[in-house]
Amino acid sequence: MRHYSEVAYRSLCYVLVFGILAAPVDAQTEGIKIVVQEGQGAINNIQQRRAKEPVIQVLHEDNEPVAGASVTFQLPDTGPGGSFADNSKMLTVQTDDKGIAVAHGLKPNALAGNFQIRVTASFHDQTANAVVAQINAEQTAAKSSNKKLLVILAIAGGAAAAGAAAALGHKGSSPASTTPPAGITTPATVLIPGTPSLNPPH
Repeated sequence: MRHYSEVAYRSLCYVLVFGILAAPVDAQTEGIKIVVQEGQGAINNIQQRRAKEPVIQVLHEDNEPVAGASVTFQLPDTGPGGSFADNSKMLTVQTDDKGIAVAHGLKPNALAGNFQIRVTASFHDQTANAVVAQINAEQTAAKSSNKKLLVILAIAGGAAAAGAAAALGHKGSSPASTTPPAGITTPATVLIPGTPSLNPPH
C-alpha cells in the first residue's frame, strides 16, 4: 500500500510538472500606439471660431491599424482651449477600419495662447496616450500688421528705385542723352540762315 502511494505521488508530480512545461504559452497581446495625423501645431482663429480638428490613427506595434478602438479627446478645463459640438470638454469616438479617429466639432474659445489636447486610446485592455498641441490666436491683427509691412516695403522700394535712377542719371551720362522730365520743354537750338555755325539759344 505504501509502495502504491509513492508511485501514485510520483506519477501525480510528473503529470503536474510535465503539464506545466508542455502547456502552450499564450502570446502576449501587442501594445498599441497613437500617431497624430493632423492638427499638431495648428493655429485656431478666435474671431471666426474656427479650429483644426485633430486626426489620429491607432496602430498595433507592427503598424497595422486598430479598428474599433475607443479614443477620447480631452480639452483643458481652464485657459486657452475650446469645446466640442455639445460644449463638452471631452469627446469619445471609435476608430474606423483604418484606425482613424477625428475630433469633430472642435471650436476654440476666446482666450489666446497655447494649449494641449490629451488623447487616450484603448483596445482589449491596451492603452496609449498622446498630446496634440495647438494655439488660439487673433489672426486679424496679424493680417493687418502684414499689410502695413507690405506698404512700408513698397515705399522703401520706390524710394530706393528713385535714388538708383538719380544716381545713374548723374553718373556716366551725357547732357544730350538725358531725357527731360515730363512737362518741361527744353529750348531748341537756333539755326541762323547763311551761317554754318550753331548758336546757343537766347
